[in-house]
Amino acid sequence: MSSVTSVSPRTLGDVIPGGLVRSIALVIGGAIFVGLTAQVAIPLPFTPVPLTLQTFSVLLVGAALGSVRGAASMALYLLAGVSGVPWFADQQSGWAFASFGYIVGFVVAAWLVGQLAERGADRRVLPTIGMMALGNLVIYVFGVAGLMVIANMSFGKALTLGVLPFLIGDAIKILLAAVLLPGTWKLINSRRSS
Repeated sequence: MSSVTSVSPRTLGDVIPGGLVRSIALVIGGAIFVGLTAQVAIPLPFTPVPLTLQTFSVLLVGAALGSVRGAASMALYLLAGVSGVPWFADQQSGWAFASFGYIVGFVVAAWLVGQLAERGADRRVLPTIGMMALGNLVIYVFGVAGLMVIANMSFGKALTLGVLPFLIGDAIKILLAAVLLPGTWKLINSRRSS
């Protein structure tokens, strides 16, 4: 007698069949996705940090790919940009610009969100909100530190110019993710059960 066991995917990326080749493609695809969303940038006259879709895409990549692939994807994004690929916001590359600290934070945030997603935090609304809020907090911590070091801002000024203008937009992105991620899981589970 044989039995068939079904292993539930840990992340949305695990729903896609494949092994190492799939993982490499997901890592590269995640970096490209973030690079593309970075091009949707709105400069704000009162801060050196543009308004972009990057934080949203970074956290989605972390949730969808999991901790290792998500962090690897953001590390690839960071290293390629530092090496000269002009895919940071405003088609920047290198590291000597005010918002570089946020990009460093992307690696850590993708890892953290990926860890939480691997534990199922992206399958229900409230845990998704918490997961995305923590990821944003990590990005803000690195971003503020970067503004203090690279742009020579005081902590108060870095907080005022590097966090406060983005809170409402990030809250909207978090709510969108709280619908998108659990909704995607519901769709996948309904298709698997039918």
